[in-house]
Amino acid sequence: MSLNPSLAEKIGQKERIDLVVDQENAGRRLDHFLSQANLEKIGTFSRSMFKGLITRGEVFVNGKNAKASLRPKVNDKITLFIPSPEPLDLIPEKVFFEIIFEDSDIIVISKPPNLVVHPACGHQSGTLVHGLLYHCKDLGGINGTIRPGIIHRLDKDTSGLMVVAKNDYALGEIVQQFKAKTVRKIYLAIVHGVPRMREGTIYGNIGRHPVNRKKMAVLAHGGRESVTHWRLIEEFKGFSLIELQLETGRTHQIRVHLTSIGIPVAGDEVYGKKKIADQSLGIQRQCLHAAKLSFVHPRTGVKLDFSAPLWPDMENSLKVLRH
Repeated sequence: MSLNPSLAEKIGQKERIDLVVDQENAGRRLDHFLSQANLEKIGTFSRSMFKGLITRGEVFVNGKNAKASLRPKVNDKITLFIPSPEPLDLIPEKVFFEIIFEDSDIIVISKPPNLVVHPACGHQSGTLVHGLLYHCKDLGGINGTIRPGIIHRLDKDTSGLMVVAKNDYALGEIVQQFKAKTVRKIYLAIVHGVPRMREGTIYGNIGRHPVNRKKMAVLAHGGRESVTHWRLIEEFKGFSLIELQLETGRTHQIRVHLTSIGIPVAGDEVYGKKKIADQSLGIQRQCLHAAKLSFVHPRTGVKLDFSAPLWPDMENSLKVLRH
């Protein structure tokens, strides 16, 4: 392929990727084709990310700059240049979390309670992301930035297992598993009350609360489909230990669903009620723990199964209940 001067000048400055359009992908918009390419070197970028590359003149078709709306033909040669990722504008901090597994693509951790996952208003430091930046010396570029890839989140007061991607390829692969609902997540919760049945499934669309916009709620109309399977593990006087498996991953799903059937998570001040009984158990946060996590390794294809024991505060509460 002959290169025009502007294309030739870029060689050696940035990572170059060459593609040839096949019959199956011919006629698709250029930005859509690139976002679905799942390139092993760089992973799966979002469509908007590729639009940005195209706008900045980093994508060529047959040696010429192309528009996002271009529909390449069979055997067209696509060349794109991936800029070196830039550091995230955060200062790494030493933050405690338990490492369960780590390699060059992913890190699986057990998050302690009272740890915010991502920087936000009111939490500009001391988050899990700050800690990951401090711990991980081999982070790759994710959407053009050297940062940990937060795939799923846990609430500040929820403890337990999380998987984090170290590069764009791992991020794209595991995100696809979450979308396909092949990732298995098991939670344990101490709840107020004892359910009438031993197990069940909660169906209820979840969306913003119609009055309190800071809360989520089960809605009769609208919202997003949400499914939670639960099983009674242990029964106490006024409390229960429940195992939960999520089919969907909505914001505050477990807390909202359990409240909707009358057994709110103990210590949940938003969806439950702070009760004197909680204080006697030493409960200082919502008693919810991500105990098991299963998924396929993004590069090796091997199925991985992880488990994390309850954090001491929940374990102590169970000891009080048992005795």
